[in-house]
Amino acid sequence: MHPKALLDACSELVRLTLKFDHPADAIVSRFFRDNRGLGPRERATLTETVYNVLRKKLLFDHFAPSGSGAKERRLAILGFYGPRDFLKSALTDQEKNWLDQCDQIKVEDLMERHRHNLPEWLVAPLKEQLGDEFWPLAESLNRSAGLDLRVNTLKAKRADVQKELTQAGIKSVPTPYSPLGLRLSDKLPLNKLDAFVRGDFEVQDEGSQLLAMLVDAKRGEMVVDFCAGAGGKTLAIGAAMRSTGRLYAFDTSAHRLEALKPRLARSGLSNVHPAAIAHERDDRVKRLSGKIDRVLVDAPCSGLGTLRRSPDLKWRQNMQVVEEMTRTQASILQSASRLLKPGGRLVYATCSFLPQENEAIAQAFAEANKDFIPLEVGDILTHLKVEAAASLCSGGENGLRYLRLWPHRHLTDGFFAAVFEKR
Repeated sequence: MHPKALLDACSELVRLTLKFDHPADAIVSRFFRDNRGLGPRERATLTETVYNVLRKKLLFDHFAPSGSGAKERRLAILGFYGPRDFLKSALTDQEKNWLDQCDQIKVEDLMERHRHNLPEWLVAPLKEQLGDEFWPLAESLNRSAGLDLRVNTLKAKRADVQKELTQAGIKSVPTPYSPLGLRLSDKLPLNKLDAFVRGDFEVQDEGSQLLAMLVDAKRGEMVVDFCAGAGGKTLAIGAAMRSTGRLYAFDTSAHRLEALKPRLARSGLSNVHPAAIAHERDDRVKRLSGKIDRVLVDAPCSGLGTLRRSPDLKWRQNMQVVEEMTRTQASILQSASRLLKPGGRLVYATCSFLPQENEAIAQAFAEANKDFIPLEVGDILTHLKVEAAASLCSGGENGLRYLRLWPHRHLTDGFFAAVFEKR
């Protein structure tokens, strides 16, 4: 595509995305459906340009007024993903001069808000938690996330999948914590690889892999993934069960569960039973009360731990939304806990940084449910042979009570997990 046409397309996609009336990934997908002539490179440029603008919106909003032309074009120029020479061939002389001036500005000399690119409502709680580590986190959130794979141990071994990727020209290294993962050096299309088609691996962040491991599901057990979504953790749990027992994948969205079907077909699992439920008190849930060995509650949350992948979330939410979310999380956790038999395990997890959605929910649940004993996540991970398990945890007397993953520390998305055992 000609540079000018590609920049025009980027500008239009930026304009549509900054309306914030739908999630960015949905807007990008719709744009591609409406413009089917775009090739893989054009799609990558468009996607990364838009996400650059969303990640660094406050910085680019600061630079944009000194330029000329439509604002969405100025933002697309500042966030353009691709060679500078290619971009400049689409610019006027005035735009080139302006871009050069912007490039010469030292970001470290600017105001804090133009450096961290976070809404003010989010800055204070992150600074309170992290102190001097706030800036490394902010910098990590201004970068794109990597790409991790989870090897399906029902079908393959990690070393064999890594070897096959290498033969296909794809570089990878074992993930440092999850014994099931591989981390790719570059984001590449994988869906046509033989190993993917066979179901030997799934794309899944290393942190998400660790959450599924905390369930520690055994052969022949009855297990529930209470908020299964598209089923990434469901598939990991099913593989750990060696396709035995019974694994229920519940979600209130039938659409999300539909996305599980092709993944389930590739996985080779026969023990997974997806079911759409109306709410956490659905009759399908009540019928299983007291019968389940293990329950994962990957609760609906603000999703702020995924800001590297979904940077629009920070502009589409506020603390009021978070507070409303916490009521839903507490209700879901309470309902899910009723499924467990004595000796059963309950895992509560989110992909959020905020204590309101994490420690506060776990502590309130423990206080209200004395028949559930909090377990030390660090001890569980050590038993599962996870490297440097203690470095992944925080809270409690020994600092091992909760899983707490941070992008700048662990190169994963931001995750939290608490684990309980029913007396």
